[in-house]
Amino acid sequence: MAFSQENEEAETIDPSKPTNLYTQVNVDAELNSYKAYETYGSRFNFQYAPNPDNLILGEIPVLYNPETKKMGFSDMRIRYFNVRRLQGSTLMAIAPFTDIYMPTGNESHGLGGGTWSLSVGLIAGLVFSNSVSVFPGLSYVYLTKLKQNGALFQTNISLKFNDSLYAFFNPNVLVISNKTTWQSDSSLNYIVKPNLFKVKVGWSPNFTDESNTYNIGGTFYF
Repeated sequence: MAFSQENEEAETIDPSKPTNLYTQVNVDAELNSYKAYETYGSRFNFQYAPNPDNLILGEIPVLYNPETKKMGFSDMRIRYFNVRRLQGSTLMAIAPFTDIYMPTGNESHGLGGGTWSLSVGLIAGLVFSNSVSVFPGLSYVYLTKLKQNGALFQTNISLKFNDSLYAFFNPNVLVISNKTTWQSDSSLNYIVKPNLFKVKVGWSPNFTDESNTYNIGGTFYF
């Protein structure tokens, strides 16, 4: 019985660290508030981890714009994430990734950005304690619409309060051509059923363009 309990505890997943990869389905209700209009709807995020070191992500947002009275897909996303695990006491992993946003949302209806966004980058996993981890990242970004390119620097901070409750804070800056955009992503997550289900609330402000995204949702693990 003791061996069975230890084995079960060892296999409990820990999603508080982004370099821990799990097969999951995320469903969010989302509100986007811009200067001139708002959109709201749902965002479906599917993540498949064939093994602990690789992840393939697909994201499908469905939004409604009350200003144009149009509903449809927003810009969809595909991402590939690979983790190279290290033996260091602080630097525990590095993770190269590729991220693609496709212009599937109708720009004239206010549902999409009207451009492909292609990026490649690298994230480092720094673990300072069981409660505090930092995952800084740097990526090259290319936007096809105006043939612009630049870089995104992010500092994803993970705070684990206990085995069920954790938060992410990710201040980041995007530099494209001559424009610098300061923004952030944050979320509070609660594991309702270990290895099976969690809930979250999130806020993503864009300080430069004065826009905000709010979401609330759940994650199912498989």
